[in-house]
Amino acid sequence: RKIVLSISAVVAMSSLVFAGGGTKEVTEVVEPVVAIPMAEELSGFYAGLGLSAVSSRDASVSMDFLDAAAGQDRLGNVTFSAGYNVNEYIAVEGRYTTTFSDEDLVEMDGWSLFAKPQYPVSEDFSVYALLGFGGVSMDGINGSAVDVDETSFQWGLGMNYLATENISIFIDYTSLAADMDGVYWNGALQVDADAITLGVNYLF
Repeated sequence: RKIVLSISAVVAMSSLVFAGGGTKEVTEVVEPVVAIPMAEELSGFYAGLGLSAVSSRDASVSMDFLDAAAGQDRLGNVTFSAGYNVNEYIAVEGRYTTTFSDEDLVEMDGWSLFAKPQYPVSEDFSVYALLGFGGVSMDGINGSAVDVDETSFQWGLGMNYLATENISIFIDYTSLAADMDGVYWNGALQVDADAITLGVNYLF
């Protein structure tokens, strides 16, 4: 008899538990979703401004910015650039340069279109080459007989440092022209022009 009563009590308690469970609402705990802002992706386009030390000279004279060698005119140019990074290894770039300071003999304007192979040495530092085509125009001032205007192959080498996410600093050497035909102030008919440029690019 005691065993029967115990079994009946267990069954009754189980029935109450299930019945009570049917009347309670089960609330699902939902964790809040935190929106993490995505970093703005750069477009690949960039534009820059630089200062260029330019050597224009008789093709038989070596470039020397420290000593005004015979047949060499040293110019101060401002250089504008714009380009597009296709990826981290290749870019295309255009440049325009014009004289703002000279030695009273020559003024120069030039344009360039470059393919720009580049190699990231580290996260912030890269090296690159410039390979392309451009034109150089030189005119004499203060009575100097200079008349040079020619297009030719151009090349260069440089390095780039990413100072911030949007700003990079670069320095490069470019050969703007070699053995250009024209009239130069010292009577030379073959003229070379080279530039060393220090500048800043803004990445969009």
